Parts: sequence; structure tokens; C-alpha cells
Amino acid sequence: MHTKKNPTKLTTTFAALLCLTLLVSCGKDNSTIKHTTWTHYGGSPDQSKYFDGSEITKENVNQLEVAWSYPAEGGFNNFSPIVADTTMYVVGKNNSLIALNVLTGEEIWIHANLRGLTRKGINYWESNDKKDKRLIFTLNNSLQAIDAVSGKSILTFGEGGYTDLREGLDREPSSIRRVQAMMPGVICGDILILGSAPGEGYYSAPGYVRAYSVITGKLEWTFHTIPHPGEFGYDTWPKDAYKYAGGVNVWSEMSADIERNIVYLSLGSPTYDYYGADRIGSNLFGNSLVALDVTTGKRLWHYQTVHHDLWDYDLSPAPQLLTINKDGKKIDAVASATKHGYVFVFDRVTGEPVFPIEEKPFPASDMPDEKAWPTQPIPTIPSFMRHEVTKENINPYFSDSLKQVWHARIDAAKTGLFVPPSDKYETIILPGPLGGANYGNTGSNPEKGLMFVMSQEHPSIYKLSKVEPPKINLSEDEAKKAKTLYDNSCKTCHGPNMEGGVGPTLKNVTQHIFYDEFKAIVLNGRGQMPGFVHVDEASLASLYRFMGGNPRSMNFRRGGDTDEEVMPEGPVVASGGVKMREDEKRAAPMLDYPEDVEHPESRYTTDYGLEWTSLMSPPWSYIVAYDLNDGTIKWKTPIGEDYEFVNGDKTKGAIVGVQRKSMVVTSTGIVFVTAKGGKLYALDQDTGYVLWETTLSNESVAVPAMYAINGKQYLVINATGTFSRDSFDHSKEPGALPKGYVVYALPDKK
Repeated sequence: MHTKKNPTKLTTTFAALLCLTLLVSCGKDNSTIKHTTWTHYGGSPDQSKYFDGSEITKENVNQLEVAWSYPAEGGFNNFSPIVADTTMYVVGKNNSLIALNVLTGEEIWIHANLRGLTRKGINYWESNDKKDKRLIFTLNNSLQAIDAVSGKSILTFGEGGYTDLREGLDREPSSIRRVQAMMPGVICGDILILGSAPGEGYYSAPGYVRAYSVITGKLEWTFHTIPHPGEFGYDTWPKDAYKYAGGVNVWSEMSADIERNIVYLSLGSPTYDYYGADRIGSNLFGNSLVALDVTTGKRLWHYQTVHHDLWDYDLSPAPQLLTINKDGKKIDAVASATKHGYVFVFDRVTGEPVFPIEEKPFPASDMPDEKAWPTQPIPTIPSFMRHEVTKENINPYFSDSLKQVWHARIDAAKTGLFVPPSDKYETIILPGPLGGANYGNTGSNPEKGLMFVMSQEHPSIYKLSKVEPPKINLSEDEAKKAKTLYDNSCKTCHGPNMEGGVGPTLKNVTQHIFYDEFKAIVLNGRGQMPGFVHVDEASLASLYRFMGGNPRSMNFRRGGDTDEEVMPEGPVVASGGVKMREDEKRAAPMLDYPEDVEHPESRYTTDYGLEWTSLMSPPWSYIVAYDLNDGTIKWKTPIGEDYEFVNGDKTKGAIVGVQRKSMVVTSTGIVFVTAKGGKLYALDQDTGYVLWETTLSNESVAVPAMYAINGKQYLVINATGTFSRDSFDHSKEPGALPKGYVVYALPDKK
């Protein structure tokens, strides 16, 4: 139950757990974060993206030049490199995991054909004596490990080399088509805490957070993000919701305080995201920042940032762990930036808000059976973005006729933060589900109490419609299965109704792509899209029919498409990882509510409403610096350049300018940030002033990395393009940088 007086309500065993936490750290040699390495996604377990080095300064950053580069023509264009000792680990050609020499970029080994590998990054772990070094990752709904020195799979990990991630989710494992997250999770000591991405449709699997031994691959504990009977938060849902409700998952970033043995979870929305009549209540632990004991998985404290979410306002960016000095008192804090434009700051041990948070009333829903939560928490420290869409703040560069269209549309719609979606009119929401701040968009200088948030002014337009049986040549049962497969595997990028979003539209796609090509793309992946090797032939055919095609009349393969493994050139030591055993019988995914459960008569859905990315007036994208010692905004700098409306004006930012972009923060007062158009900036932490900038040959949609060898610092950018409609590639131009990983450094001293 959500408690308005004490939203951070602690467990009764909190004091005992805290004492245990202080006694049992994440590992004797790992109990203090060292920001001088980049062995984790985000640099270190605290996800600060902070590097402590002295060579690159504000005075010489404009002298940076390319030290070396490594081409990566494969589809993993948002992989974040990690560095251990003198080896960098990246993903490149033919879905291969590759070890590189950090000084030269020379290939050390290649583990080829890891189709279905975690898209965003992997984990590195080493034993205290450094004799055992491992890369731990998810692959096609399994957890696997590779020897970091040899590049070969560790067959003693799990059962025969893998752990099946579909097990333990209160669904028949063989019915789950998708569970692995695109993020690597976080390692604390000998434990990997792992999130999931089970899909965003009705009846998707729950997003339980689980911990595994990095040595054995065995499950250590499970935290039920949708509580079971008798568990804290169970009464914030209908009594049977745990049987059918899904989501409430960590699909993005999480952070760990390894000294205190605490992991901080950024939890997403319950499904279905925009209509919650089957989940009446505040829905803990949806949209919550949750602190867990790493060893036991016990909840220490939580705070819910959105009650009964109807807007897809997942907590996405990594919680930032900082030390602040407020009113003369030193506080170890955790700060969470949100999609909807706020920063919540808490004492990271007790969960008490550092700055006041007020529960404010918001409109009710007019949808059948829906009950929007009457209040929402609003921090008193300044928001980093706007929340109103008015006739006065739409794009001033629109034509007069388009402005008139939008004036009429705004008059007819309902606008404003936390206005519930309806089937009777449009709701225009700022921000929409892409933010605001999203994953990768936060970093910090933890020693100075400075937090950096990248954001974009990206609205959404919603209108709910009742779910009707699709008018296609499929039986009702086949249509349900195909719709469930689409919702859980395709909808996030391509939209609820195939209208497109992050990925391109799929409407009429079967008129342009033959079935065999469609099959090859789904199984192998293309560009940023991962391969979905778990989808069987019958399901693929049903999905193709669901999209309007006829697989029988289009049995044709275009040249170059193949399901076969292709060996890249270079020092290949292994291929394919460990193959999971095939299910003896595939169970159908959950297609309806369980028979013994009360549920609403109808279901409703909406498009993501992302097509009008340019609706707002500038600035469209920017980075904000918060001084959390006093809860103020220190500066705000537009980043990215728009050429559609303002021809490269550097003061306006770029439309959708920081989606999937990120940063590196240095101890010398610099923030390196990437932005749309292949832009790379170095900003002054104190002023936001641009100290240096350059343009890459491709977009960068990954967290950069930084490392140092013998005092010489290197900045690594993955510039391999993006899955968006306005992607570009200048790598073939004379003298251009390659499509791949680009490493910058200062010139060698003469």
C-alpha cells in the first residue's frame, strides 16, 4: 500500500539488515569504488560515468585527436565498451565479441556469431587473485560466461554452460518468448543483479529482478516486483494481479553502492502502460526507486515516483550516487532523474527525501473501469523541462497553416502532465515515453555533488481505442498468438499499431519484403535490431500474416540473407556461445486472463504518439547541471544541431537530440557528451561552456568509455550508427573516420 505520510516506508527488519549490510561488503578487494578503471557498463557499479584522471584538462581538451579506431560494420551499434587491464571488449562484425589491445586496437581474440547477445553491454568480473577473469552476459534468454583471457565459453557455468532466464517468472518457461534485457545488469562482489525486458503488451511476463552467482550461474535470490500474497505491496494491486500482470521491470540501468552492499533499482511501468483497469491501485513497485540488500535481495526502502502509471513513465536513467553537503551536513545521497522531467533525491541509506516532495492532485480518468491515482509526487527542486503544450509554445518555425492546424488540435485536446489517456479525445503529453531523461542520460561528479542530466522536449499524442480482433486471414487463436508475439518483441520499437517510433514503420512492410527475407531479419537481426532466434517457424509465419503477408506465396530469399553462421576474418577462437536445449514442446504465451480472475470487459491500446517530434519550440535537446548540495540548477546548455528548421543554429539543440546519447564525466571538470548528428562535445562542468567539439562519421548511441595506461587517458566512442529514420553514414567519404569505435587521446609529448 502506498503511504502518503511515509512513501519510503521501511521494512521492520531494516535496522538488522542495515547492520548486516555494513558488515558484509561486496568483496574484500572491491569494497571501495575506484573511478580509475572502466570495467563496468557506465564505468563503475555506481553508474556515475565518472573517471578520475589528470591528463585531459579544460586547458588542453581542444588538442584531442584520434589515437586509433576499430571498424565495426555489424549490427551492434549501441554497445558500450569496457576495459580491463590492457584489453578492451567490444562487439562488432558478425555479432562477434572481440578483445582488442587498448593501445593499438589490434585484435586479440574473436568469439564469433553471438547472435542475440545483450545489445547494450556486458559484465566483467575477476577473482581477487586475478586468476579467474570472466565476461558475463545474456544471450537468447540465457545467462552465459566467457573466459576473458581465452575468449572461450565456460562450460562449468550454469548447467552445461548457461542458465535459462525464462525459469522462475510465474509463467510456463517455454511460453516466454522474450525476457532478457538489453542492459547487462550490475556486478557487486560475486553476484550479478539482472533486470529483464519481457515486453509491453497485455499478459507479458513480470519483470522480477534476480541475482546470480558469477561463478556458478546459479540463482541466488528473486525480488518480486509485482508482489505475491503476503508480500509488502501486494495490497496495492487487485488480489489476483500477480497471476497475469506484467512489466515492472528493470529494462534499463541500475546502480550499486558496493561499500554498503546496496543495489538501487530503477523500475518500469506495469503493463499495459496506458490503460490500467485490470490493475486498480498504486501498483508497487512500478515506477519505483527500490534499494535492496545485494546478498539477500531484501527490500531496504523504496519510493514510488508515479502512482498507477498510465503514461509509460518508467524510471530509466541510472540512479546517481553522490556525496552532498546540505546545510553543513554531509549526506550520501542517491538521485534519480525521470522521464517526466524531475529529479528525486534521497538519503541512500534511509530513503528519506533530501529535499521535500509534495503529493499534488491531478485529473481523474473518464475511461470505463479505470481509476487514475488522485495524486502524484512532485519534487520541490526545479524540474529540468517544460510540461505544458500550449498554442504559444509550439514550434515557431511551422508554416502559418500548420500552426492553425495545431491551434485547433490543442483546443480540442486535453494537455498537461498526468492527464489520463482517453478514447474520447486526444491527450497531448509533454514529455512522452521517450523523455525527458532516458537511459544513458545521467552522470555525476560524485565528490562535488554535481549531477548531469541530458533531456529532450519530446511530446506524445495519445488516443485510446478498444482492442478488436484483427481483420486478417488468421484464426482467432493464431491472431492472439501473433499479436502477443508482436507486443512482446516488436512493439517497443515499431509502435503498438506498426506505425513506427524508435524503429521504422512496419505498415505495408509485407508488400516490400518477401517472407524468407522477413524471416532472416527477425532471426538474425539487422542494424540495431537484435535477432530473435527463439521464434519458431509457425510463429514467424503467423506474425507475417498478422502484418498482412502470405508466407506461402512468397517463398523467396534475396541474395545475401542466410541463417548460416559466417566466420569473420581474424583470430576466431570460438563461435556461437552455448546453444540452449530446445523445448520438447512449446507452450503458447498467455493470451487471456486466467479463468478464475475477475477482469475488465474490454481492453484498450494507443499508439505511442511519437510522430510529431518537432511540435515544441526550442530548445529541443540540452544538458542540465544540478548542484545537489542546494538543489539548484547550475546551468543548462543546448546540445545537437538542427538543420530542418534552423540550419545548424547551435543555440536550439536538435529534435530528438539526446535519445540514446550519453556522457563521460572527469575529475578535471569536463563533461564529454554525445548528441544527434554524430556530435561529440566537451563541456565545462562549472559553466556548461563548450570547450571542444567534433563530428563523427556516424551516430553514437552508446555510453562512451574512458581509461588510462601509464597516465595517458583515452576516450572511446562507439560511432556505428542508429536505428532511426534519419540515420546517416559518412564513413565512406575521403579521410572520414570509420563506422566503428573511435579512440581519442592527446598527442604524445615530444
